[in-house]
This record gives sequence, C-alpha cells and structure tokens, in this order.
Amino acid sequence: MFTEYKNLPNNSRVWIYQSNREFTEKEVVYISTEAEQFIKKWTRHGDSLKGSFTIKYNQFLVLAVDESFNNVSGCSIDSSVRFVQSLENELQIDFMDKMNIAFKDHENINLVKLADFQKFAKEHKITNETVVFNNLVTTKEDFENNWEIPAKQSWHKRFLV
Repeated sequence: MFTEYKNLPNNSRVWIYQSNREFTEKEVVYISTEAEQFIKKWTRHGDSLKGSFTIKYNQFLVLAVDESFNNVSGCSIDSSVRFVQSLENELQIDFMDKMNIAFKDHENINLVKLADFQKFAKEHKITNETVVFNNLVTTKEDFENNWEIPAKQSWHKRFLV
C-alpha cells in the first residue's frame, strides 16, 4: 500500500540506495513511477506493506516502510532488492556498490571510491566538517536528522587524519 513519504511515521524503516551517477529528469520520473507501482504491490507473506519512497539530490533512492502497520520480512526485503536491481538493469545505474562514498563540496555532491576518499582525507581535502552521507541510517527520523552530517559525526571519521 503506497502512502506519501511525508505521511510515514518517524520510526519507519528506510533503505538508502546511492547511485553511481545523477539521474536525468526523465529517469526521476521513471524511477518514481516504478517505485510507486512496486510499493503498491509490496507484501510480506501476502500482507500489504505500507510504504513509500523519496529521491534526494537526483542520486539517492530511499525506500521506506511503516513497520507499525506490518513488519517487513526477509522475503519482502529481497523483493525490494530485486526491484532496485531491475532499475539498475533498465537505467544502467549501479545502486549496489558500497565502496562509493558520497560527500558534499559546498552544494555539489561528489562520489568517489573509498580509496580516493581516504586519499582526500590524508590530503586534508576532506575534513572533520565535510558533509558526508551516512547511508547506514535505518529510520526515517535518522534519515532526516543524521543522514547528511559532518564526517566527524559519522563512521567516515575513521579515515580522517
């Protein structure tokens, strides 16, 4: 069952999929249409899930489920991963490379390999105050409050000099 993202409770569970490139406007429309259709049919052992999605910076797809309505299961999570993989195939995008690190340089979103992130940290091109994206957050509230944070407040801090 699809609901607007803003209507989900703060304790809703989220999964953040970071793309290896920015989406085109046409791709945003396509992803939005496909995500809504997927969520309308998303179930847990035949029971509807109350879910939504949001797209941030034309580079992050966030799926969300209100677990106070129905909990997700391994099978329902697997089906969401298959959905995201279908988007990857259709749009020639990589959402699954966890070795890509995203950070902000003023208002620009930068995406680099982990090794380059470490190198930039050693060269002080990335500092304690550099805004990073903590894709490990698990709730809507954390996503909205702790997703874009200074590197010193994230798991990224281990790479800072």
